[in-house]
Amino acid sequence: MSFSKMPLVEANQALDASSLSLDSERTLYPYVTGTSVVAFKYRDGILMAADMGGSYGSTLRYKTVERIKPIGKHSLLGASGEISDFQEILRYLDELILYDNMWDDGNSLGPKEVHNYLTRVMYNRRNKFNPLWNSLVLGGVKNGQKYLGMVSMIGVNFEDNHVATGFGNHLARPILRDEWNEDLSFEDGVKLLEKCMRVLLYRDRSAVNKLQIAKITEEGATLFPPYSLKTFWGFEAYKNPTVGAEGSW
Repeated sequence: MSFSKMPLVEANQALDASSLSLDSERTLYPYVTGTSVVAFKYRDGILMAADMGGSYGSTLRYKTVERIKPIGKHSLLGASGEISDFQEILRYLDELILYDNMWDDGNSLGPKEVHNYLTRVMYNRRNKFNPLWNSLVLGGVKNGQKYLGMVSMIGVNFEDNHVATGFGNHLARPILRDEWNEDLSFEDGVKLLEKCMRVLLYRDRSAVNKLQIAKITEEGATLFPPYSLKTFWGFEAYKNPTVGAEGSW
């Protein structure tokens, strides 16, 4: 486009219009979303689990979406909500970790620092009326100290011994309040995570029977291969659910 023979005001308006067309589009409504993340402290560090479903609206469109990622040397991040916004957050964190590593001072960002950074990012975007549509769980271990916190899409954040997002907040945390203790072994922790994820699979339409478990200890993060849970659907109420429901189909 040539602006040389245009009046100054019209040229400026044209430049504004052309620059607007190059801007990335905001997430006005989540399209492809992931459901619950569950995490808690155990004897050696942090355990975290999430299924691998990606829902396009109410359609379970994708079955291999990884929503748990290691961040730097000491942290593990899980996310529910819009997948593209989660990818944007991972880009922010890649830049943060790279900048931190460039100092080469022998120190590295711990989970508390990364969690504080995420709370500021989410709250900042919320104040611009351009939120990142995610709920995030951040856990990690540094210098023997276990840390676990979460932050919502509007910047609400807290730390706790066990956290969950989405339906997990309503269905998994009551189980954790009854059965969790900080001296859990890795094997018992995995069994407790599987119990929570099985309840979510039965009750949450957006959940899929393919989950991934991850742990982080002082030695670093480990993401285990995805697998399916054993389930039972032969309950009497499932065989003929309309018995006694007059007028139903």
